[in-house]
Amino acid sequence: MKAAKIKVMGVVQGVGFRPFIYRLATSMNLKGYVKNISGSAVEIWVEGGDIELFVSRMEREKPAPAIIEKVVVDYVRPRGYPSFKILTSDVSEHLESVIPPDLSICDECLKEVLNPKDRRYRYAFNSCAYCGPRFSMLYKAPYDRENTAMVDFPLCPKCTEEYEDPGNIRRFHAQGISCPICGPSLWLVDNSGSKVDVKDPIDEAAKLIREGKIVAIKGIGGFHIAADAYDDDVVLELRKRKKRPEKPFAVMALNLKVIEEFALLNEDAEKLLISKERPIVLLEERKGVLSKYIAPGLRHIGAFLPYTALHYMILEKLRVAIMTSGNPIGKPMVIKNEDALRELKGIVDFFLLHNREIINRVDDSVVRLSEHGPLFLRRGRGYAPSWLKLRKPLRRKVVAFGAEIQNAGALGFGDKIVLTQYIGDVDDATNLEELDRYLKVLMDNYRIRAEECVIAVDLHPGYASGKLAELWAREKGLEIVKVQHHWAHLLSVLAEHGEEEGIGVAIDGLGYGSDGNLWGGEVLEFNLKEFKRIGHLQEHLTPGGDRDTVFPFRMAYSMAYTELGEDAFRELEKIGLREDLFEYGKRELELLKLELRKGRGLKTSSLGRALDAASSILGICNYRSYDGEPAIKLEAVAVDKGIRFKPQVDKENVLLTGKLLVELIEGVKKGKSREGLAYAYLYAIGRGLGEILLNEGVEDVVYVSGGAAVNEIVRKGMKDVLGKVVIELPKYSPPGDGGIAVGQVIAADNLTS
Repeated sequence: MKAAKIKVMGVVQGVGFRPFIYRLATSMNLKGYVKNISGSAVEIWVEGGDIELFVSRMEREKPAPAIIEKVVVDYVRPRGYPSFKILTSDVSEHLESVIPPDLSICDECLKEVLNPKDRRYRYAFNSCAYCGPRFSMLYKAPYDRENTAMVDFPLCPKCTEEYEDPGNIRRFHAQGISCPICGPSLWLVDNSGSKVDVKDPIDEAAKLIREGKIVAIKGIGGFHIAADAYDDDVVLELRKRKKRPEKPFAVMALNLKVIEEFALLNEDAEKLLISKERPIVLLEERKGVLSKYIAPGLRHIGAFLPYTALHYMILEKLRVAIMTSGNPIGKPMVIKNEDALRELKGIVDFFLLHNREIINRVDDSVVRLSEHGPLFLRRGRGYAPSWLKLRKPLRRKVVAFGAEIQNAGALGFGDKIVLTQYIGDVDDATNLEELDRYLKVLMDNYRIRAEECVIAVDLHPGYASGKLAELWAREKGLEIVKVQHHWAHLLSVLAEHGEEEGIGVAIDGLGYGSDGNLWGGEVLEFNLKEFKRIGHLQEHLTPGGDRDTVFPFRMAYSMAYTELGEDAFRELEKIGLREDLFEYGKRELELLKLELRKGRGLKTSSLGRALDAASSILGICNYRSYDGEPAIKLEAVAVDKGIRFKPQVDKENVLLTGKLLVELIEGVKKGKSREGLAYAYLYAIGRGLGEILLNEGVEDVVYVSGGAAVNEIVRKGMKDVLGKVVIELPKYSPPGDGGIAVGQVIAADNLTS
């Protein structure tokens, strides 16, 4: 008789895998056991039958949410087990596997919630082996009930019966199950924290939203703020209270049919919207249906479908509603009831609360569709903290602290990199604490001690993430590796393909360059240990530092001055850029002129700043109220009207953006279409970058990353020049700064002995 000890890695905890193994083994008359082990993996012992067939069927018939990445089969001597059992988890055994991400409610659980005859009718927390919260309610791995927030809710007799019944496919040993008798409960409170005595808190919350009230809703990874998506006055009031004048809100809709009323859908979008991850997907909006203040100045709207029974029952009454992150400006999304009542009091009118603790904050993921497939703008619920499997193992264990804006950190070990969920802007102390916490969460799960690691940080000397890393290094005596921002962007793409060198384009807002200036439009020849800057956008002064980012017209002056000198001021005045734009009027304008004449300030090759300048010149955006706003709105306005600019690349492979800006100014003076000029400018920058790449002999593939890499028109310009050259963008991580930690891991591993 043969026997085997089998270890399975991937997404195999919290997805009904052990009950599946039990049913498969017993159906094949195999004896032994299955158990969770530390590190989020599963161990199986089988004996007394066809082991090869068992493994084959396991891989072929696994539950839909499960992902098997690796199976290790060791043939051993039989022990004579009399039956097959699910054993309690074993933390003495350890094997790295994926921490289970949160899953949207499955169709079967939703049917129960909507069935008046079912005992879980209108139960907001219904879940089974194949759906529901995982990471957001996990204290620690293995994924067992006692290690989750469900430990506070002992199973009632009926749920216990389901849990212990091998014939109950969806609830046999499903750790997160509950019902109205034994599970979490909901209640509604007003702005002062007083309980609102109503029969059905969900119906009442929906009614309040329909009446124009703003309601905070506790979900699975944090709080949402919900409001009427049709009423302009309500949306404007929400903007006022949230201090969010222009940044778009996401909307949640009951189903695809409802989304189709206000947005254009295609097959790829539908697949994403109904996937188990349920991200927010950017869709082209049908204008005039929802309030024009939801996504002002933009062509796309972020939409998603309900991923819990709670959200579904609210949307049943509303069909569509604003469902935005519940946080004060610049702060992390709130996860605790008491924090919500304190921090959201000035924003919302009512709170829909429940008594299940949210352990790990997980914001909704945001995805933009492209010809390259889905691109992350924010990677969170449904995806985090799954890992990136590398083709070649790392030599060192690495903790990467990411960037400053839209931060996510990462842990690298073995042949894996695990990116944390979206953290946020760590110039805020609360978000910085979140980065510290979630890096430690990953390290605890994978039993990695800080003393074993090398630290990776951005090259920028002023980043708060770097300061946190220095604290870690001092406390533990760790080595710090500083990684140039744009090299890290491109390494994050290279890591997904298992290559060791390439040529790439890194285009974004600002990153600290190796020459001490502010880069952001870079063509790099690079490998795992070093890079060479072989081309870039023209450099322009940033005399006002961060002020030039907040007020885009300041960059318009700087770029025009580079090309036109003193004539720049007169030319810009002709198209409406005058002293009344400046916060301090003529005095500030004169000071800016003085700074430009004396050449004071750092230089920047940033594509983001070049797009900001164009956005100002075209009258699209003269004040940046959220990250990337001028550039995002520039792309939103752009339409191909047949206008073309000729990009000029000098002998040093510098794309002369000053000349393009002058062409833009001339186009405005001649009264040409604003939409057409915006398109021409973006397209010309893409073509110019493509020409630099051709000058460097690119033939096969080019790697592209950075926050501006999601710009479709810039990419089209590059592609039209490059022809058959393949453009690769990151798929595991966001192209923006939320994915930079992946590249930092690769660099740090190769720059240390």
